[in-house]
Amino acid sequence: MPGSADELFAWHAREGAFERLNPPFAPVEVVERSGGLEVGARTVIRMPIGPVKQLWVAEHTAYEAGRMFRDEQTSGPFAKWVHTHRFESRADGTSELIDTVEYALPLGGFVGNSFTERTLERMFNYRHAVTHADLSRHRGPKRVFAIAGASGLIGTALKAFLTTGGHEVRVIKRGNFAAVEGAEVVVNLAGAGVADARWTDERKRELIDSRVAYTKQLVAHAKGVKVWLQGSAIGVYGERGDETLTEDSAVGEPGERTTRFLAKLCRDWESAATDAAPRVVMLRTGLVQSANGGALAKLLPAFKLGAGGPIAGGKAWQSWVSLEDELGLILFAAQNDVSGALNLTAPNPVTSTDYARVLGRVLSRPAIAPLPGFALRALFGEMADGAILASQRAIPAKAKAAGFEFLHADLEQALRFTLGR
Repeated sequence: MPGSADELFAWHAREGAFERLNPPFAPVEVVERSGGLEVGARTVIRMPIGPVKQLWVAEHTAYEAGRMFRDEQTSGPFAKWVHTHRFESRADGTSELIDTVEYALPLGGFVGNSFTERTLERMFNYRHAVTHADLSRHRGPKRVFAIAGASGLIGTALKAFLTTGGHEVRVIKRGNFAAVEGAEVVVNLAGAGVADARWTDERKRELIDSRVAYTKQLVAHAKGVKVWLQGSAIGVYGERGDETLTEDSAVGEPGERTTRFLAKLCRDWESAATDAAPRVVMLRTGLVQSANGGALAKLLPAFKLGAGGPIAGGKAWQSWVSLEDELGLILFAAQNDVSGALNLTAPNPVTSTDYARVLGRVLSRPAIAPLPGFALRALFGEMADGAILASQRAIPAKAKAAGFEFLHADLEQALRFTLGR
């Protein structure tokens, strides 16, 4: 692992570490938690075991600051579970993380042993990759962040990502802007979900007010903020066909009539924060890939049944980004001298046909059942064209030029990571 054993231990000891290590392909729910890593600390989680959920109670039974800690199951699905986390320094200034798990299955282990081995291998591969990447990305100065919209997919993950990295994180709650005061960096991700409901006139007003009006309120309380990271989306570009879109591409009067609402919404959202701080970055996010939510989570049921496929002919471009790189890009924007528009997308966008083919391959399922555009329009109305069918081939030109290193530049790599495949 990059960094010393003390740094590695400190990462595990901070708030958010459990959430960072909770794999999206097998998430558990925290029911109760008390204490930190010291002896006597206790965690109760609810985890899926087949079609049912079971409580798992673990208690910490050994602790050496900077060196190790151990947790043991006191109640749960295993006949025995003892997990020792050990941290050892290396002469070159790096460290080793050694996870040792002693377990026994019910019924003497006659059923499920190979499945358990595979599951543990997937889980620890994920945990170690996240830990390694986080320690590398948090080498810069520690800052005071304030996050608006911390309960969504990105905001929830961002809070855990920043706290384990040693940054101070404040959550901005609606109607209470006290968290903004004294913050160095504001990350504004607040807004009703664009794809959560049909775009009725009432819903459109809610989308506008929750973004544009709220951002103006937030900016009014931004005294002393040095960096403002403003939520936005590649939808700001409108329908652009096969055109390659960089941060220098014009948004202007957005393209097709059916994409104008979303493009204007993003443009107005950005405009509301133009003068919020000495340095303002517009986070133009692509399709975030996570098994925990977003577009991928909505597609998974159909694809797992072998009923997935290209959308509306499969020619539209989909500019995606892994959740881990989304978090990394947000931190990168806070720590580096970039400003203005910033495309938060992977460097290799794909067509809808390619996306379906790759997801099918990762899931070992056929992906040839097309989903016609008229069916989506019947289901979602105007939102289908504005948020689902629009073609945007956006690339992260500015992030690449500034030296950002992607963990997942390849779609298959990103999907295998979040799906544990």
